[in-house]
Amino acid sequence: MGERLLVIEDEHRIAQFIERGLIYEGYRVEVTHDGRAGLTAARDNPPDLVILDWMLPGMDGLEVCKRLRSASNVPILMLTAKDDVSDRVQGLDAGADDYLVKPFSFDELLARIRALLRRSTVSSKPESLRFADLTLDTGTRRAMRGNRAIDLTAKEYELLELFMRNPRQVLTREMIFDRVWNYDFGGESNIIEVYVRYLRQKTESEGEPRLLHTVRGVGYVLREE
Repeated sequence: MGERLLVIEDEHRIAQFIERGLIYEGYRVEVTHDGRAGLTAARDNPPDLVILDWMLPGMDGLEVCKRLRSASNVPILMLTAKDDVSDRVQGLDAGADDYLVKPFSFDELLARIRALLRRSTVSSKPESLRFADLTLDTGTRRAMRGNRAIDLTAKEYELLELFMRNPRQVLTREMIFDRVWNYDFGGESNIIEVYVRYLRQKTESEGEPRLLHTVRGVGYVLREE
């Protein structure tokens, strides 16, 4: 039996379009039309993946996303008409794993769903990654700089984990987009720069030496000075 997907979408036409297509592809689908009902459905019958609209009555998708993420690691794909980088960052910081702008093709929706489900089903033994005085526990998703705890958002954690699994290797923008976001924001987007800046602020807040360095025209590298 296929994975169970929860669709939280208040536009009934779009919800029906998604539901019919997903059922045809072999998924089990539950649909709710407002944020509070979606939270209740996710709590009562935890899904394998949530498709969440940003603009919802009662409780908006951003708040729903935060509450879902605080209680679960379920993959969350946000649907929205908001296409500014700042909006995308806001959604990802709330805990979303991916982001799809309306209008979208059903084939692209399916591809995003498959990618998120693949990532969520990859089993990995919790481990402690270390570079210099920076450590990352993949089981608790906790980061430390020396004895100082670092609070990370979901995307900050994923980006830092990518760097710590590839120390001293220059990671291109294309590689980072593919491994952390699974899609391209566009050549002019500065979202990677935004998140690298966040990580630098958090890992250097007590004046520690910089570990995340820019390789101009290429990407970024985790290395000591």
